[in-house]
Parts: sequence; C-alpha cells; structure tokens
Amino acid sequence: MMKSILIYQMISLFLFCNLAGQDNSNRLTLVFAGDIMGHDSQIASAKYEEAYNYDTCFSFLQPYIASADIAIANLEVTLAGPPYKGYPRFSSPDELAFAARGAGFDLFITANNHSLDRNKEGLERTIDVLDKGKILRTGTFKNDSERLLDYPLIIEKNNIRLAILNYTYGTNGLKTEEPNIVNYTDREQIAKDLEKAKFAEPDFIIVTMHWGLEYQRSENIEQRELAEFIAKNGADAIIGSHPHVVQPVNKIHNGSNETLVVYSLGNFISNQRKRYTDGGILFELELEKKQKTRIIDYNYLPFWVYKPPRIDGGEHFVLLPSSKDKDFYNAIGMSEEDYIQLKLFNEDTSKLLSGIRQKEETIK
Repeated sequence: MMKSILIYQMISLFLFCNLAGQDNSNRLTLVFAGDIMGHDSQIASAKYEEAYNYDTCFSFLQPYIASADIAIANLEVTLAGPPYKGYPRFSSPDELAFAARGAGFDLFITANNHSLDRNKEGLERTIDVLDKGKILRTGTFKNDSERLLDYPLIIEKNNIRLAILNYTYGTNGLKTEEPNIVNYTDREQIAKDLEKAKFAEPDFIIVTMHWGLEYQRSENIEQRELAEFIAKNGADAIIGSHPHVVQPVNKIHNGSNETLVVYSLGNFISNQRKRYTDGGILFELELEKKQKTRIIDYNYLPFWVYKPPRIDGGEHFVLLPSSKDKDFYNAIGMSEEDYIQLKLFNEDTSKLLSGIRQKEETIK
C-alpha cells in the first residue's frame, strides 16, 4: 500500500499542497539506505528472457523498509534507457527503481557522482521515469524553474513537516548541460537553500550529502567541517553516502541544538565484494513532535549482499539481514564460505558503530 504523504511546492515563500493524507500520531519513523548501484552483473542477474525483474533483491528487507513512514535511498544510477550498462557510466533498467519503490522506498535522492553518466538525456529521462512512476525525488532538476518550485523538498506526514535537501561533491568531471541542474556542494548555495527551507516552517530539516573518500571507513576533515557548517545553518540531521563503506555516526552540538550526522550508510545494493563494501546499513530515525520536534530514537540494521546461483547458471542478488543466527542462513542454503563473509561484515560493522543501537531483529 502506498504511504500517504503531504507534498508541498515552494513558490517564492508560499506553500501549496499537492497530495493529502496522514494520521495524527505526531511521531514519524524514517529509514535511510545508501547507494543503489547497477553493475553489469546486477543487470544480467535481473534479466529473464526480454524482461527485467529486481523484486527478489529486496524481499527479505521489504517488511522493514515498508514499515517506515518515509524511506529514502540514494539512486546512484541513471534510468537512461538501453543500452544498459554498469560501471563507469551507469544506465539501469527502469525496473530497478520500480522494485525499490515496491520494497517501500518513497524518495530517491539523485544528486551523486553518477547523475550525469548519460549526460542531459540521461538526467532528464531519470526524472521522467521517477515522476511517471509517482516516486518522489530531489537533487537533480531539468531547469531552474523546476528547482525554484520544488526545492527544498517539503513533505509532511503524521503532522510532522520535513525539509529534505541533497548535494553531491561532483559528477566525475562531467559538466551539467543547460538548463539542467545538479545540486553541487557549494556552501553559499547550501546556506541559501537552508534559509529558503526555513520559510516553510519545517519541524525537522534533513540534508543528504554525497561526500567523502571512497572506501575510507572514517570521515575526513572536509566532511567534518562541512557537517559543522550545515549544522550551524540549521540542519537537524545529515545523512551521507558515496564512500561505499559504512562510516561513523556522531553528533554536533550548537548551543542547545544537536545535529545527528551519519557520515556514510555504505552500499545498499551493488556488486562490490571487497571487505567492508559487500553490505551496508539501513539507518532508522524516530521523530516526535511536542513543543518542538526531536529525535527520540535511532538505530541501524546491518545487511549483506548475498549472491546465490540461478538455475540457469547466473546469479541472484539478495539483501539479507546480517545479524540472524546460523539456522536462518542454513535454511536458505547459504554456503559456509558465504556465511563467514556475512558474519565478518556484521562484526566489522558492529565494531565500527559500537555504542549505536542495532535494530532488534524483526525479520523472520
């Protein structure tokens, strides 16, 4: 069932409601996922005769994702149409986005280093596919007018109004073609956007960042300094992606205000198999609105990318929670070698995020 969310457009300082429907709980659960990738082997694994199907990729995590009021992921491919291709310039079948939407994701952030992999045509077709599929998105825009109307993205559910912003450090040297816009990391522009967001009177401001150094398990000085700048300018939470590995979770204190920073969620789904890259985390925030809106809980669910064989000799890509007992993995036929790698990822992640509560196991 599609979740009911209020969506607003920002025209100058005014807000217009596009879609109604919410409850009155004054609590909101958000789930964030990292990089949705589309390597060549993933494309091959999803092909069945002349069609593509990615549904089994997300089936084990679907109950957890769909249980969130709002679920957000980084779409790090273009939906540029055929010929489909993985690294270095991604174009995935539209079915990848539709399967992720079916698993419960409500919003894709699209400003990342692969936004321009198929140039202007790829950026615009990605936007068209998401819009036609009624999938919320932010970070890239066809033109300045669209950005003016729709950015920052303001959505509301359970009487809690969110402002969501998205930026990337770059696009692998590819230049944006006019009139398209990719939100690059520009401090002056970020500050202006945060000020604009405040006119919508949001209860909570979330900034999603594509930043940092790939495969580094600690945030660097540039991330820390930028996080402090964003927090100082009004963000309540900062959620990061791009390094393809999980990075620490910290807090920034500004007087009585506190900003939660998740430096990197790691990969969501990909064919990267080296240690630390073969899984990621789903990060959950629970908000409550009283006199003000605050974070009352946060936790994470670690998962691993399992690649069981297909009957036809190919392979599947299946996301599995990595913290279950061995009986679960035995029941699905996992090899001892895969089990060792899964548990290594889980142990590495638990050590890195020591002190952060791991989500209680609810997936059967």
